[in-house]
Order: sequence, then structure tokens, then C-alpha cells
Amino acid sequence: MPTVLIADDHPLFRAALKQVAADAVSDMRMHEADSLDAALAVLDAHPDIDLVLLDIHMPGNHGLTGLAAIRAQYPQVAVIVVSANDDPRVVRRALDHGAAGFLPKVSGLDELHSAIRAVLACERWLPDSLRAAVEHAHSSSDDRALASRLASLSPQQFRVLQMVAEGLLNKQIADRLDIQERTVKAHVTAIFERLGVRNRTQAGVVLRELELGDPSRHVPLV
Repeated sequence: MPTVLIADDHPLFRAALKQVAADAVSDMRMHEADSLDAALAVLDAHPDIDLVLLDIHMPGNHGLTGLAAIRAQYPQVAVIVVSANDDPRVVRRALDHGAAGFLPKVSGLDELHSAIRAVLACERWLPDSLRAAVEHAHSSSDDRALASRLASLSPQQFRVLQMVAEGLLNKQIADRLDIQERTVKAHVTAIFERLGVRNRTQAGVVLRELELGDPSRHVPLV
């Protein structure tokens, strides 16, 4: 029996995805989250989750940071990125950072069903309308290198990186993770080495490279 997490901050869209997922696969267990922190908490509490439908613009998630966090901390979980931004370059980046599929928010029911079934069958999925354009949107060598460096971090190191990017000091990170400060220092040293950076500021910049603008916030002037 597959288990799916729907992570989106719009209740109506979550409800719609929940219904579609139930129609796509029988006997499916489902969880919901309205922010990245809530999604990570659900993943912590339910290690049997097979698939996350992840909105890339919701509280705590501004682009591909949430995708990178889930792939680093829960590598066994497949992720379908859900977004109103269907720019082929964005889709290409999502795939390069470990997404198993990309689902535009304007997708019809048949596409939603196909995406969920394909990814649960361990296949990569893209809508037919985007496939050719994404294939021609060549991966950036910088983005591939970034994805590889992030993938080299352990789940705990990625958590530490996120807190470093938030500006937390080693003692604060140790308190939050309930570990020794010397352990945090060891993680920070390893993070700097694996990311090829020299200080905390540069480490934070690495995560900010994953941020994307939210097209829904771009209101045309009249």
C-alpha cells in the first residue's frame, strides 16, 4: 500500500490532489503538510512515505531548497515537483536536483493520474507538453556540480547547512539538534570541504542558489 505526502499551502489544491491521488491508486495512505517544516516533520514521523507531491513555493520553501532538503535527508522518497512555473529551464534544474517528475499546476486529471502512477512505478515523468522543451534545456554544468556537492552531504550535515544559512551559531545548532557543539564543528568543517567553500557566508550562498522566483506573485501593472 503506497503512502503519499501532499505538501502545498493551498487547502483547496491539497484537497484536489488528495482526491486525484486516491483515484490514481487504490488503497493509498495520505498525509498533508502546508509548509516545508511541516513536510519534513511528517517525513520524520512516517518513514514509510513513498512519494511527496511538493509545491516549490510555500512557507519555508522558495524554489528548489525543499527538494534538495528532502533528497538529502530522505533519499528513499520520490518527489514530484508541483509548480505554476513550467519554464523548461526550471524543470531541468528540478530533475538535475533529484526530482522524479514535474507536474504543472494546470495539469489535467489524466496527467495527474499518469504522474503519480509512473513515479510510484519508479519511472521519471514529465507532461508531453514539456518533454521536448526540457530535453533541449541542457543542464548547467554549475547546477550539476551543485547537485553533486549537496548530494555528498549526510542528512545531518544538510540540516546543519540549513541552520548555518539561517545565521545560527554552532551552539544554537547544537541546542536545536540536541548534539554536542564539537559535533557541529566537525559537521561544519566537513560541509565546507564538500561544498568547496571557506566560510559560513559562502555556505549560505550555496543554498540561496536554489531559490526561484514565484510567478504567482508577479502581478501585472495596470
